[in-house]
Amino acid sequence: MPEIIIEARNAAISQSMKVKRILPFRLRRMVGPFIFMDHAGPVTDMPATASSLDVLPHPHIGLSTVSYLFGGQVTHRDSLGVEQIIRPGEVNWMTAGSGIAHSERFEDPAALAGGNLEMIQTWVALPEKDEEAMPSFNNYTPDQLPVFTDKGVWMRLIAGNAYGLNNNVKTNSPLFYLHVMLNKGASFALPKEHTERGFYIVKGTVEISGISYHEGQMLVFNKADDPLILATENTTLMLLGGEPLGERFIWWNFVSSRKERIEQAKEDWKQGRIILPPTDNKEFVPLPDDRSKPAGGVPKPEPLS
Repeated sequence: MPEIIIEARNAAISQSMKVKRILPFRLRRMVGPFIFMDHAGPVTDMPATASSLDVLPHPHIGLSTVSYLFGGQVTHRDSLGVEQIIRPGEVNWMTAGSGIAHSERFEDPAALAGGNLEMIQTWVALPEKDEEAMPSFNNYTPDQLPVFTDKGVWMRLIAGNAYGLNNNVKTNSPLFYLHVMLNKGASFALPKEHTERGFYIVKGTVEISGISYHEGQMLVFNKADDPLILATENTTLMLLGGEPLGERFIWWNFVSSRKERIEQAKEDWKQGRIILPPTDNKEFVPLPDDRSKPAGGVPKPEPLS
C-alpha cells in the first residue's frame, strides 16, 4: 500500500495558466530529490490574449527545473542567453545553482489550438555540494531518451536509471524519472533501485490490491513496498523518485539547505543581481510580499515554474 496519497491542488503560475500542483505537499514535501511538480493543461479554454498564459522572467536558486511536454510547445529563455523551443517528448533541464532567471512563453498560436498544450514541470533539489554551481541548460531530444515497450506498456526514461534503462541526461544525484503509458489491462511494478518511489496519474485509473486510484493523484511508496500496478483503462503515469537529500527550505522559487541563503536570494532579486534573460528583459515578476519566512512548509506565495 502507498505511504501517502497526494491529491493535486489548483494553483496558477501566470495570469491565465492554471495548473494542478502535486509537490510540495504539507505531509510530503519531497520524493527522492524531487521537491516540486506541476501539471499544466490540457489547456481547453483559451484566454482572449494568449500572452496571458506566459510565465514572465523569474529567478531560481538551488535546483534544476525539468520541463516535459505531452502536447503544444513553449519557448524558454534564460539569463545565460539560451532561447529554446521545447516540443513534446523533449526534456529541458535547467540547473539554477547559484542563480538564474528564465521565462516560459507560449508564442505559437497553432500550438495552443484544440486543447493541445499540456506539460509537466518538476524541480529537482541539488545536493549541498552543488547548490552554488554555475547555472547551466541542456535540451535533450526524444532520440536521446530510451524507450521500452512490452505487453501493453510503453515507457520513456526522462532521466536517471530504472528498469535497466540509462541515458545521458546530466543529473546531480541518484534518481529516476519516466513517462509511462499503459493499455487497459496492462500491469507492471515500480523500479527497485531507489529508496523513495512514486507515480503521478496524468490520466486514467490504476488498481493496486483491489483499490482504485485516479487522475490527479500521486502515490508514494518506500523501498519495502513492491506494488503490482494494474491499468483499468488506458492510462498515463509519470514515475519519479530517488535517494533523499535531507531537509530543504523552499520559498517562492528558491530552494536551499540553508534559510539564510534564501534570504540572500530574495535580496539578490530585488537588487537586480540575478540578471534577466538578454532576449526577454522588458518585464519580470517582482519579489512577492514576504508573508512567511522559509520554514519547511508549503511555500507562500505560490512558486512559478
